[in-house]
Amino acid sequence: MKLKFLQKALISLFTLFAFAFQAKAQAPHTPIPAEIMFGNERLDFQLIVKRDFSPTSKFSLVAISIFAQNYDRERTLGNSIVAPVQVTYKLGKSGFSLAAGAEANSKVGFMPMAGVQHVFANREVLALTFVNVLSNQGADGQIFGIYEYKPRLNDTWSIYSRVQLMYIQGISETSHRRSFLYLRAGLKKGPLGFGIGANWDAYGTERQTAQNFGLFTRWEF
Repeated sequence: MKLKFLQKALISLFTLFAFAFQAKAQAPHTPIPAEIMFGNERLDFQLIVKRDFSPTSKFSLVAISIFAQNYDRERTLGNSIVAPVQVTYKLGKSGFSLAAGAEANSKVGFMPMAGVQHVFANREVLALTFVNVLSNQGADGQIFGIYEYKPRLNDTWSIYSRVQLMYIQGISETSHRRSFLYLRAGLKKGPLGFGIGANWDAYGTERQTAQNFGLFTRWEF
């Protein structure tokens, strides 16, 4: 039952992805980074879409898909889907936005959510933070962050580094639900990036852990 529910949730999420790609023609182009990591335990994939509704609109759509699949089909710990989609409303030029949407999470379920987003971006730095309250048979608190540092080495090459994290905890039960920490370090040339990566995931109140280390490559469409 849970699997069917998540399948329906993912169909809704990909419908929003299609909306985001349609919005590309209406608003200034924002890169769409897609990344794949070939690890020692599993294959990891991530896609991030951010689109303004129009060039002058204060509304934006942020959709993130994170998938992990073990090479060993008999092993389930580490298989994961995390796919939040939120519509944000900019609060002036402070970098803060109100955010509301939903998340499909293979370990926690399908959850409506609302919260606050903050983003800071320039040529070398990207800092994107969401603080949300999720509703799923009770209330959960979530922090989700993506932090990139891309200093230039010369006119062609840059260093690429990223810290990415998520933590979900029950508010009333104060128990751990789901968390991860992903690290990337490598090089970037134009839309291409590559390097080494490390993933640490934790699941449930007992914090069952899964690790993955390997090589990644990414492309900004």
